[in-house]
Amino acid sequence: MSAPNPASPTLSLAVIAADMKAVDDTIRAQLFSDVPLVSQIADYIISAGGKRIRPALVLLMANAWGYRGNDHHKLAAVIEFIHTATLLHDDVVDESELRRGRQTANSLFGNAASVLVGDFVYSRAFQMMVSVNSMRIMQILADATNVIAEGEVLQLMNMHDPDVTEERYLQVIRSKTAKLFEAGTELGCLIAGAPETAIAAAAEYGRSLGTAFQLIDDVLDYSGNQADIGKNVGDDLREGKPTLPLIYLLQNGTEQQRELVRNCIANGDELHFDEILSAITQSGALEYTRQKAVAASQRATEAINSIPDGPNKAALLELAAFAVSRTH
Repeated sequence: MSAPNPASPTLSLAVIAADMKAVDDTIRAQLFSDVPLVSQIADYIISAGGKRIRPALVLLMANAWGYRGNDHHKLAAVIEFIHTATLLHDDVVDESELRRGRQTANSLFGNAASVLVGDFVYSRAFQMMVSVNSMRIMQILADATNVIAEGEVLQLMNMHDPDVTEERYLQVIRSKTAKLFEAGTELGCLIAGAPETAIAAAAEYGRSLGTAFQLIDDVLDYSGNQADIGKNVGDDLREGKPTLPLIYLLQNGTEQQRELVRNCIANGDELHFDEILSAITQSGALEYTRQKAVAASQRATEAINSIPDGPNKAALLELAAFAVSRTH
């Protein structure tokens, strides 16, 4: 098998191009509402694009195990809808103004409308999953949605708290980000009739891949380019989020650096961003975080050894490589 190309997920997703178009068609059809503002806001955030990694995982896993049907298109759309709803709510909680290079929905339409349309997208996802007529699928998605909500609350509790430990932070990642990756990979295996051991392995792949993606997001918040990452660099510091680079600096920096970081987290102070960035870079915090992401990516790669060889497995391996090599 050829080595994965870590530069971009484009090659990975080419193998499911027709499936992804079917998913996009499903998304467009299911976004319709008789209430114009609902359709307008939902379409606005969906049309912003994004990598579509989460729905792609459903398709790749299902195809890798030989699925022949159309329900994976519907389930991929469900995963994307749940993700979209979390984005609408996240941006309100974080008071974000920029996502994927555009104004956030809340900054354009207001917080109230964004929250309510997020609720619509959530409930539409549940309408769609019911139509698949599988209690196991509903359980996976209901559990994932609940865990994600818990993760959001955990992150809220961590905000402006300079005493957050690495373990507490990783728990937020597992709940808030990795859980939906995990659900998507489980669903793909499940509908394809893969053995239980393969479903468990797919869950580990998704969980580890989601962790790698989030940790690299943490790195990019201090080292990325705004035009590439599609949001304001330094947003995490402004929001008082103690992500792993800051946690590492708090544990390994000089006394002066630790005091500066504690004050910045407690107050959501981005005025000292350049000073914080210099300290993070010099301390090795970014490299430490990146190595944690690499380890998670390797766990993902190892988890899918039992998947039948072919273009879908190759794409899954490529996504694991992309997770840690990306610049956006």
